Amino acid sequence: MGKGTTLIVYPLSSDKIFTLSFTNLPLLLAPKREAKYRVVVSYFADVILPLALPKPFFTYAVPDEWTEVLRPGWQVEVSFGKNKHYAGIVRRIHQETPSYATKPILSVLSKEALLSEQQLSFWEWIARYYCCSLGEVMQAALPAQLKLSSETRLVRCLDYGEDFSVLDAEEQLVAEALRLREEIALADVQKILQKKTTLPVIQRLISKGVLTLHEQLRERYRPKKVYAVRLAEPYRTHLELLAPVLDELLRYERQHEILLAYLHLSRQRPWVSRQELLAKANASEASLKALVKKGLLELYERPAAGAGAEYSQEEAVSATLSEAQRRAIQEIAAFFNQQKPVLLYGVTGSGKTQVYIEWIRQIIRSGGQVLYLLPEIALTAQLIERLRSVFGADVSVYHSRVSDRERVELWRAAAAGKPVFLTARSGLFLPFKNLQLVIVDEEHDPSFKQQDPAPRYHARDAAIYLARQCGANAILGTATPSLESWHNALTGKYGLVHMPERFGELPLPEIRLLDLREQHRKRQMQNLFAQPLLEAIQQALDRGEQVILFQNRRGYAPILECQVCGWTAECRHCDVSLTYHKQQHTLRCHYCGYAVPMPATCPACHSGKIALLGSGTEKIEDELKIFFPKARVARLDLDAVSSKNRLNELLSDFEERRIDILVGTQMITKGLDFDNVALVGVVGADQMVRFPDFRAGERAFQLLTQVAGRAGRKHRRGLVMIQAWNPMHPIFQEVLKDDFQAHVRRELEERQRFFYPPFSRLIRLHVRHPKEQIAIEIAQEFAAILRQRLAHRVLGPTSPLIGRIRNQYIQEILLKLEKNAALLEDVKHFIRNTIEQLTAQPGRSRARIYADVDPV
Repeated sequence: MGKGTTLIVYPLSSDKIFTLSFTNLPLLLAPKREAKYRVVVSYFADVILPLALPKPFFTYAVPDEWTEVLRPGWQVEVSFGKNKHYAGIVRRIHQETPSYATKPILSVLSKEALLSEQQLSFWEWIARYYCCSLGEVMQAALPAQLKLSSETRLVRCLDYGEDFSVLDAEEQLVAEALRLREEIALADVQKILQKKTTLPVIQRLISKGVLTLHEQLRERYRPKKVYAVRLAEPYRTHLELLAPVLDELLRYERQHEILLAYLHLSRQRPWVSRQELLAKANASEASLKALVKKGLLELYERPAAGAGAEYSQEEAVSATLSEAQRRAIQEIAAFFNQQKPVLLYGVTGSGKTQVYIEWIRQIIRSGGQVLYLLPEIALTAQLIERLRSVFGADVSVYHSRVSDRERVELWRAAAAGKPVFLTARSGLFLPFKNLQLVIVDEEHDPSFKQQDPAPRYHARDAAIYLARQCGANAILGTATPSLESWHNALTGKYGLVHMPERFGELPLPEIRLLDLREQHRKRQMQNLFAQPLLEAIQQALDRGEQVILFQNRRGYAPILECQVCGWTAECRHCDVSLTYHKQQHTLRCHYCGYAVPMPATCPACHSGKIALLGSGTEKIEDELKIFFPKARVARLDLDAVSSKNRLNELLSDFEERRIDILVGTQMITKGLDFDNVALVGVVGADQMVRFPDFRAGERAFQLLTQVAGRAGRKHRRGLVMIQAWNPMHPIFQEVLKDDFQAHVRRELEERQRFFYPPFSRLIRLHVRHPKEQIAIEIAQEFAAILRQRLAHRVLGPTSPLIGRIRNQYIQEILLKLEKNAALLEDVKHFIRNTIEQLTAQPGRSRARIYADVDPV
């Protein structure tokens, strides 16, 4: 016991209780008093709450019945504020008396640790490194069911039915209330049960499937089903029986063609879709039904390709490793022996995924776990399908579209040691039992950086820390390494493994630059397209091949302008122009969602001469349908695939060749693999290199290289055509020559000259307020305080490119700091304290100030 320990003293002859401090202990334990008193030591628990508060945790008294069993990592119910209840996590149990009156813990929600000491330490590192509160980390880390609060809304699961007889009395009361009302708040449950401690009851009802959380009622992923065709028995197991059947079918030409087409396709792939079979045989549905009726073929439903469904081991196609893949596996093992993370730099189509699979297989054999991180789970259905074809039920997928109940089940599966978890950013927080390998695929992707809300962590960097903390190995895979990772490899911090050739010795696609100035001079431009691009599209379509067109801007046109007075349509809540969306015939803000109908005349001068300027994916799709009226054109962007089901349908249609031309934003660059894509066209490449950001060149190179990698991945060399007004720009020339070395050399020289990452560390400070002048005043005061300590390292404040979003005026301060761990820790601590001081001042309660560490 230390100084300040509280002792609860019970006189043996009285009901009165006295509380003494540790300083009175010698008097209390004097021999003449020993027979009159017994001493009980009070215990306290520091509890983490899912709230964005400066304090990392709050101290609560531990009731006597739990002092012997309660441990760090356990989940408890506590009250906070006047009458709000939260499920919190115990961080520490101690005997240090707080300086304020403590509330007791109301109930224990888990009779075992929800989090290990390693995970709690990881949370604290995230909060400390990324300048946020521990409560914000908890909010991001736990599934909703594990962070219930008074504000939680509950709804009844209709699948459960209305028979509540198996429930206990308290559970029946809540279930009946939900049957009468569509939803209730957790605070209402307290009134129904007439008790404060209700979270254990709610958790039991959720686990029994009686109710669920309102926030969970988002669209859930359901794999798209397609009809597939297979041989009926006994022909499936005795192919020799088909010989006389084929002779008999010669009288029925179409049926004969269908059966031959099936036999041909079934040798090339594990299953044959109905649509693909009919297209191959050029036959009708009626002919196929006739074969089904004769008992030769049968139809069955299965998840569409790319839908991410589980596959049996029989469907797994055994892969033979190439010499390059075997060499990469050996080199990775050598670096692992040196306890170094590995940067696996392989060109698109080089077979990196098979290298991952071999390492996953080794980890599973050793009884370990693998965390496989992806930038966009929604776009990786093909990878999910491939991994499950090899590892079956050992693969779990964890992301925001999974229902909260399933997320809790997956959370527990990770704690129990399930082998493989394919996840987005949030998978970092899973409670792994024996993590041995972390794979970060497409490590360069900016989607790995969380933006809003906090914690604004970078999943790639956090994964490296997590791997080191757990004693696990790490692989960062990409065809276009980030400059930070490349620099780490050059300096020996990471091991570097290079796979410079495509699997099967397939050549990289041919890249051509189309000079738009020259095309205009020769009058060869057809609206948005250069004549050579249109001709290449037609040639690909004539050969039965598919085309991808890339434009990194959604909508129809980004600007609506009056040709008379110069008025432009702008958002009421943000400092941006409104984008025209033809399908809804509306002008929409891509930042806050504000939308208005398309005006017929100028609202300022009432002129009818208003024009749409620029182009997006919707306009490109529209014009392609005019140039190629027989082609099946589709669009892949955020507007076209607002639901995950729609996304998987679209990808499945493209894979099964029901779409000829796919127009998309950067969504099409993320790991998609289609074997029939012969041509990739890039429209509007110049806008990528003109963006005012020091990373613009790096991102343009990555996007163009990645989208080029979609062409010619299986059977023949692909073609990539890039339209640009300035084809001699260094980025375009480096992409043309596939010269990554020249690209990183030039970019690193510029970064070093101007002291940007990877030669420095950046912290961007944001100040937001509904009033512009107050935002400026706070930012100027903040910058002045920082300059007193950091001098020339402080840049700004300044208004960003978009100075107002959602009626919040924005000011930014940029800190350029040396790569010194002690300095960084000191500066972050100073920033946190200064933010608390600034927001505590009168009249500034509406200000929002936060730090973005390592912004991208």
